[in-house]
Amino acid sequence: MVQRGRRTAKVSGDERQDAILVTAEALLGERAFDDISIEDLARGAGISRPTFYFYFSSKDEVLLALLDRVITEVEHRVGELPRDFETDPAGAWTRSIGMFVEVFVNHRGVATAAIAARARNDEVRALWSRSMQSWADFSTDIIRSEQARGAAPGGIDAHDLAVSLNLMNERVITAVLNQESPAIVESRALDVLSTIWIRSIYGSVNPGRP
Repeated sequence: MVQRGRRTAKVSGDERQDAILVTAEALLGERAFDDISIEDLARGAGISRPTFYFYFSSKDEVLLALLDRVITEVEHRVGELPRDFETDPAGAWTRSIGMFVEVFVNHRGVATAAIAARARNDEVRALWSRSMQSWADFSTDIIRSEQARGAAPGGIDAHDLAVSLNLMNERVITAVLNQESPAIVESRALDVLSTIWIRSIYGSVNPGRP
């Protein structure tokens, strides 16, 4: 009987693409986006520089793919949360905001690089804007529902309130991720943000309770 040697598993295109993205995020945890080269990405993914260009046309395209992954993760995880705003509005908002904060903190390097790239990259800016609009629309629908059932007072337009609160989240989290001054301590960011949201929407920190 002839013994066959072990065959090396063939690496698929999807695996190589994923290896590039994994390498990029790992490097973003160590250094700034501008300090990462195509050679760094190719070497980390175990491919050549020419092979890199088969999957991505530039570093910016890698960053765009990473940002898309992070945004998709936020949307999926928030979408899986129970929408129990009628029975536990404070908890429901806190869980939704907490998921947003958690994902972006977990992908800190990608978030900070994308935030910086918005000023020079139209595609990154457009993707970020679409995601912000999606979160603002999600919040607007819930605030309108809460106002319609009498749980939240009227006054500020639901859309305007939702946009303002989401922009606040964006700016506060950006400051936390970039370790700006002034900034909220990271461990307190969720509590501060969720308290502001709940008070702004319901006029009380304990909505629905006597």
